[in-house]
Amino acid sequence: MKFNPPIVLTLLRIALIPVFVVVFYLPFAWAPPISALVFALAAVTDWFDGWLARRWNETSAFGAFLDPVADKLMVVAALVLILQADPRVAMAIPIMIIIGRELTISALREWMAELGAHKRVAVSWLGKTKTAAQMLAIVLLLYRFPVWVLPIYNIGIALLMIAAALTLWSMCLYLLAAWPELSRER
Repeated sequence: MKFNPPIVLTLLRIALIPVFVVVFYLPFAWAPPISALVFALAAVTDWFDGWLARRWNETSAFGAFLDPVADKLMVVAALVLILQADPRVAMAIPIMIIIGRELTISALREWMAELGAHKRVAVSWLGKTKTAAQMLAIVLLLYRFPVWVLPIYNIGIALLMIAAALTLWSMCLYLLAAWPELSRER
C-alpha cells in the first residue's frame, strides 16, 4: 500500500480528532473558535483528499475504505461534544437522526457491496448537500459566539435541523434504491 497525499490527508483528519477533543474542553475563551477551526480544517481535508485522489488518479481500496470512516469519526465526535455541551431535546433529536442515518447507510452500503449492487447506493447530490449543511452547522455550533449581530449558534442550530431533514430525505432515497434487494426473499 502506498501512502499518497490523499491518504495522508485522510490520516491527518483522524489524527485531528484527539486534538479537536482536547481543544474543545480547554477552559479558555479561545477554545470554541479554535475547535471550530480544527473541525473546519478536517472538513476541508475531507473534500480535498477526494478531489486529489480523483485528479491525480491516486484512488485506492484503502483510501476508499478509510475516507468515509475518517469523516464519520470526526462528525460523530463533534456531534457528541456539541450535545454534551448543550443537552437539550432540540439538539438530541437532530444529532440522533444524523448519527443513526450514518450508521444505517454505512451498513446498507457494505451489504449492497457484498451483493455487487453498491452503485445503487452511491453518494448522490443530496448526500453531498446534506454533508455541506451538516459540516457548516457543526462549525457554527462549535464557534458559538455571535459575529457582529449574527447569532452564529442559532444559525448553527437551524442548519443542524436542515441537515437532519436532508439526512432523513437522503436515507429514504438510499433505502428506496436498495429496496429491491432488501425485499428479496433469500
